[in-house]
Amino acid sequence: MERLDMMVKKQEDKKNPYLYEKKMGWEQCEQEMAFAFSTGYIDFLSECKTERESVQYFIRQAEAAGFASFQQEHYQKGYKFYINNKDKGLLLGIVGDSSWQEGFSLVGAHVDAPRLDLKAQPLFEEDGLALLKTHYYGGIKKYQWLTIPLAIHGVVLLGSGERLELVLGEQEDEPVFTITDLLPHLAKDQMTKPMSKAIEGEGLNVLFGGIPVESKEEKNRVKSHLLHLLHERFHLVEEDLISAELEVVPSGKAREVGLDRAFIGAYGQDDRVCAYTAFQALLHTDCPDFSALVLLTDKEEIGSSGNTGAQGRFLESSLLRLAQAEGLSGLDVLGRIVEHGVALSADVSAGIDPNYKNLFDPYNAPEIGKGIVLTKYTGSGGKYEANDASAELMGLIRNLFNQNQVVWQAGELGKIDQGGGGTIAMYLSQLGIDTVDSGPALLSMHSPFEIADKSDVYHTYLAYQVFLGRPRI
Repeated sequence: MERLDMMVKKQEDKKNPYLYEKKMGWEQCEQEMAFAFSTGYIDFLSECKTERESVQYFIRQAEAAGFASFQQEHYQKGYKFYINNKDKGLLLGIVGDSSWQEGFSLVGAHVDAPRLDLKAQPLFEEDGLALLKTHYYGGIKKYQWLTIPLAIHGVVLLGSGERLELVLGEQEDEPVFTITDLLPHLAKDQMTKPMSKAIEGEGLNVLFGGIPVESKEEKNRVKSHLLHLLHERFHLVEEDLISAELEVVPSGKAREVGLDRAFIGAYGQDDRVCAYTAFQALLHTDCPDFSALVLLTDKEEIGSSGNTGAQGRFLESSLLRLAQAEGLSGLDVLGRIVEHGVALSADVSAGIDPNYKNLFDPYNAPEIGKGIVLTKYTGSGGKYEANDASAELMGLIRNLFNQNQVVWQAGELGKIDQGGGGTIAMYLSQLGIDTVDSGPALLSMHSPFEIADKSDVYHTYLAYQVFLGRPRI
């Protein structure tokens, strides 16, 4: 036995010191810490299924931790603040020791997720059934949304001006909703179609009810009954649905996955895993050298458009407010600030899936359980719409992670010409901020039940924490 141990040790000693090898996340952290951190994350995923719910959650938690809505007169070193962007986006920060002109650290994530949105006039009746018409939001596989329990979350502005927050289908004693599918016995033609054509977008109609009103004089008896129930419970009429943002999402809580409970399965982990870990990292950042910021945006899944997306001017206007609070001025003040800013575009990557290995470059694909992923560029084909971080920035972040025992790996999103994807990185970098993509890898990304590894989630939190608290060099 002693001789065998010596042989093993000699083999270990012969290990090439120049070789890059990925590390196992579970081997580099205490299991209890990863499990404890995941508990709060699972609760967050179960509670927050829309961008509005996420922003409200983070504001509540931030205020409990001593953050306050930004007021210029309260500005000073160590000031903990947030700026709300129309209840769909958020900037949180801690003012550091350095001037904004010397640099800042920003982690940017998005809080929207692929889903089904109710159309402005959604409710109709056909063949004795009442259904809701939807328009899918973001990149989904339509067939994944059939025959699963669904819930409805959102806001309605009533004719009276009252703002109604509505959640249906999440409580144990509440009904859920669903989208029906064709039985196999009649699906001969459907089964021969490409997956992208088998389910049409206009066919994603949610089953909403089936009991008619008593009066047989009514034209749409089931629809009328449902409108009566909606008015009785929420005081809304059909026209109120035109001034509503109602999202259809998977019903139910996030769950632990695997016999060893190694994974988390839930809707919306792209990209709320990065939003949650970045927020927690900021809460545990004390007196940073550089001001530390967490930016949460909307609309990433449809191109970051609109005034709540990363292409909007919210970040620019917020940075100008912070500069003015410090006493900085001049026409070029924004340029002077962003010139030395550094950002992590916090978004997920696609972990290599043993069931679909042929779509990944095995030498460059990230692996589940190997830590946070550093992605130099995203985009598609010939790096179209990519940020493509510089060697200098990759070196800075890589060394920062290594020095603080953060488990990380380099990765790309699939094989060249197989597709691709984007993040908010290019919009941050267009402002002049040095930016690189960094987030955990998922399985089943954009599905109603995405999978994350608990150790990856924990190391993502650690990575953002050391980044937000990075020292002057």
